[in-house]
Amino acid sequence: MINKRLLVKNLLAHNDENSFYDKKRFISIGEKEGKGKFLKHVCALANSNPENNSYIVIGVEDEDNKIVGVDFFDDSKIQNLVNAYLKNPPKLSYENIPFPHLPEGKVVGLVTIASSGTTCSLNKKIWKYYEGTVFFREGSISMPFDKAIAIKDQNSEIVSTIEQHAQNNIQLTLDGVINFLNYRHKDLSSYYKVFKEQFVVCWAGHEKRVKDQVYLSRVDIELINEQVKLFYSTLDEVSISYDENSFSTIEYVQLGLGKEQTYYPLEKVNITFSDNGTYLIQSELLFDPPVYDKKTLYHIYNANNTLIQKLENGISLKKREIADLQQLPATYLICYLNGFEDAKDKLDRIRPLLKPYDPSVYNSVKESQRILRKVKYA
Repeated sequence: MINKRLLVKNLLAHNDENSFYDKKRFISIGEKEGKGKFLKHVCALANSNPENNSYIVIGVEDEDNKIVGVDFFDDSKIQNLVNAYLKNPPKLSYENIPFPHLPEGKVVGLVTIASSGTTCSLNKKIWKYYEGTVFFREGSISMPFDKAIAIKDQNSEIVSTIEQHAQNNIQLTLDGVINFLNYRHKDLSSYYKVFKEQFVVCWAGHEKRVKDQVYLSRVDIELINEQVKLFYSTLDEVSISYDENSFSTIEYVQLGLGKEQTYYPLEKVNITFSDNGTYLIQSELLFDPPVYDKKTLYHIYNANNTLIQKLENGISLKKREIADLQQLPATYLICYLNGFEDAKDKLDRIRPLLKPYDPSVYNSVKESQRILRKVKYA
């Protein structure tokens, strides 16, 4: 069983970027350029490593390998993106790896790429890369080819050694549980559960009871023995259930106009643990977006646009406008779900504006974008 934090350290310590791993300060798959570059690297690494895993480490400075972290990223639909653009797509996983020195909510992203064993190529144009293009790694560079060339094993022995050196042990697991319960989340209700005598899941959050159901907010869930953060949110509420073989979460999002707020189930995630030391994560989108009167939404949409213009022009907001700004990310989300396609672009546009202006609204923007990402790739 691989400890992913150790794996990241071993990859960074092995050498600079090469034909089986890449590192990035961040990735941006919300727009065509970032999406195209990401798919290029995935394709190149899959073709250069037909018999072993290859990796992309995200949240690392290129010059000195300093681990600076990125925001928690929910990857549940990222395989759909790869399947949509790549022929013979590799199997992909994106995991969020916590490091002790990083601020709350920051992690290192680890993309694991398992080749299909056959040549991977683009099956349609993306950004400046054309349909049929094949990518391979030449050292640290992902190079395009206009025709398929033979793929062959180059790195399986090296990668196997790196993965062996990242195997977990009892001390690392116990240290992880104690740190999670007693230090990182000492102000929250915290729990752990052992599955199949091998897997340890820890979770924490603020508890709220409604009838017989317990809901958690400010939720953090980790698979300790692999050092993988399974879920993190400072805003949304989650219900948790488990038995001897599985652990399940249902995530809820609060949406509404004004004081009329309702919790909507967004997604169910179920982790099933097996006796052979493996586990399977399955997700199911539950979201049924609320429908509102278009005239009301046009008024809100235009008011939001006016607020953005004032922020961009450095105009001070009135007291009521400051209050409206708190609701802006959620109302843009509602507008998008009701057919206002430009609302998504507005969220992208305001994110850098709000980071220095109001951190709480900035976090709300990130949460709204996370929900849109889930819905978009469903």
